[in-house]
Amino acid sequence: MSKVEGSGAPKQYPERTRRIPTPGKATILAMGKAFPSQLIPQECLVEGYIRDTKCQDISVKEKLERLCKTTTVKTRYTVMSKDILEKYPELATEGIPTIKQRLDIANPAVVEMAKEASLACVEEWGRPAQDITHIVYVSSSEIRLPGGDLYLASQLGLRNDVGRVMLYFLGCYGGVTGLRVAKDIAENNPGSRVLLTTSETTILGFRPPNKARPYDLVGAALFGDGAAAVIIGTDPVLGREYPFMEINYAIQQFLPDTQNVIDGKLSEEGINFKLGRELPQKIEENIEEFCKKIMAKAELKEYNDLFWAVHPGGPAILNKLESTLKLSSDKLECSRRALMDYGNVSSNTIFYVMENMREHLKREGGEEWGLGLAFGPGITFEGVLIRSL
Repeated sequence: MSKVEGSGAPKQYPERTRRIPTPGKATILAMGKAFPSQLIPQECLVEGYIRDTKCQDISVKEKLERLCKTTTVKTRYTVMSKDILEKYPELATEGIPTIKQRLDIANPAVVEMAKEASLACVEEWGRPAQDITHIVYVSSSEIRLPGGDLYLASQLGLRNDVGRVMLYFLGCYGGVTGLRVAKDIAENNPGSRVLLTTSETTILGFRPPNKARPYDLVGAALFGDGAAAVIIGTDPVLGREYPFMEINYAIQQFLPDTQNVIDGKLSEEGINFKLGRELPQKIEENIEEFCKKIMAKAELKEYNDLFWAVHPGGPAILNKLESTLKLSSDKLECSRRALMDYGNVSSNTIFYVMENMREHLKREGGEEWGLGLAFGPGITFEGVLIRSL
């Protein structure tokens, strides 16, 4: 079901890091990703969505065409397919309770993608999966007990005493939350190796267009499916592990009285999202103070002296960030490329950005320090101070 895009074995990367990891600080030791098999070029999305939902309203089609152009997305992967719609035609019908059908599809799909991303990550790491001591599992796309963390641990053949943490329904900032939690685990359990995996599908939110739910079209034009995985640990084993980023500091902050700006509710028909138009403005008003708080930990002053790994919630958010902080035009290139190649894949997307950034930082003269940022419901800001190794 999944298309795996792991980064290969450790030999692909330099055997020596350019900088020495800080003793006791969490480092990223390996990375992997995976996607469903169905790839949708953006220019094919409108016709397919209108056909699949049997929409007859030409104004809806025209609006979706405009949105598809403004998102800057070029390609996306999706679990949803012709076979699924043939088996569950009620998913494209308004007003029918379909939460059971959606979860029957989503629950195994997200674990399968998480497994494939994790296997790719473990392969790059180069150590046995049984050396993993903890799992942090992030998803806003499945609901069940036990959760996907247990299924993932079982399918990967991990030890039955592996420490498991689930982070559910955090939305777009979930990947950076996962980094913060994994960092805390790694730094407080010397010798531990933490598998952080994120996996998302849009199955829960797929539905026919309705003028009472204008954000449905934004979701159709912007969001995609996929998974990512990283392995995190302190004090890398010389000659066996090859860290490329250090998570030096992590912080979370919410903006008071903004909990309705990004609103998601689960119903019998799936999950409904509303996104307030004021989101980019709220981020613009608060982002500089947040960034300065993170940068102060390393006595950093200049925004353009850093590299930037920013979750691309959409082009408007990236544009606001760029203009507010007066970033040079290349600083958000890794974020814009991830959005173009995969769409907004919720909690996963930050890792696609970081993979792009890893390639960028291999060049001579690459920046030592950078920020990883994501924004989501709350409004919640998550930030990490990253050191390139």
